[in-house]
Amino acid sequence: MADPGAPSRDTPAHAAAEARLHAVAGAFADRPGVVLPASGGRHFGTATLRVHGRIAAFTPGDHLVVKLPAARVAALVASGEGLPFPDGRPPMREWVAVVSDDPGVWSDVLDEALMYVAG
Repeated sequence: MADPGAPSRDTPAHAAAEARLHAVAGAFADRPGVVLPASGGRHFGTATLRVHGRIAAFTPGDHLVVKLPAARVAALVASGEGLPFPDGRPPMREWVAVVSDDPGVWSDVLDEALMYVAG
């Protein structure tokens, strides 16, 4: 049975978020170890951006979700720029859903996430 709190992947909003991830992630194609969403596997049924085999970002619903240091996640949530992830369950301290759908904002947080995950 599907989780009633899980984001839907069969919506125009999810399709738009996934398309935006594909478009914005292309700017990071030349970084060592980066695997673009179009080239890599899917996670939770959606496209992922990976670096050195580790997930840095994905779009499980209509938001971009990125892995960042816990303090940065807390700051984004406190400022209203991020939402705890996952919704409806205890949040994962290093994952945040980005509220904005602006490609410039997505590019900035993807850059942060790739640097963090690449270590």
